Amino acid sequence: MVQAPSGPDPLPRQPEDARSAPHRPADATARALARTILQDARHATLAVLDAEGWPMTSRIAFQCDEAGLPLALLSDLALHTRCLRRDPRAALLIDGPNGDRGWALNRARLSLQLRAAPADPALRAGQAARWRDRDPKAAVTLGLADFRFWRLDVRGGLLNAGFGRAFLMTAADLLPAPD
Repeated sequence: MVQAPSGPDPLPRQPEDARSAPHRPADATARALARTILQDARHATLAVLDAEGWPMTSRIAFQCDEAGLPLALLSDLALHTRCLRRDPRAALLIDGPNGDRGWALNRARLSLQLRAAPADPALRAGQAARWRDRDPKAAVTLGLADFRFWRLDVRGGLLNAGFGRAFLMTAADLLPAPD
């Protein structure tokens, strides 16, 4: 579930009039792009902290659920899952669409700070059916006993919409747009 952070904002927000600041507050266009990146994603790079506090990354299966909230499909055997069970703080990097933007650093990407927790097992059948509809090749993985869904509760993040266009995002900025 995307929720407002408790305590201080993990990413300091720049004042609205800080024109020279490299990170701008999210506007409607940035929020729409960030939500599109989230909704279209099928994988992401997950960063966790190991037992000694060192960061490590893994590519994971990722989608949003029917409510538009982030969900990961993780193996109980994976090191990143063991790390999350010990310390649920993590980060996620999701690439935006390639388009014809050429150089990789010109492409949009979304970096999120989050807390991970196992999803309610009672919801698994519905989550698996939706996941399989969006990614038929995941049927094999979904059938393995060690794979579980994890909720990724977003605290905030950064949208880099291309060179010179970086936006600080709050959890509320990433919520699905109201109908």
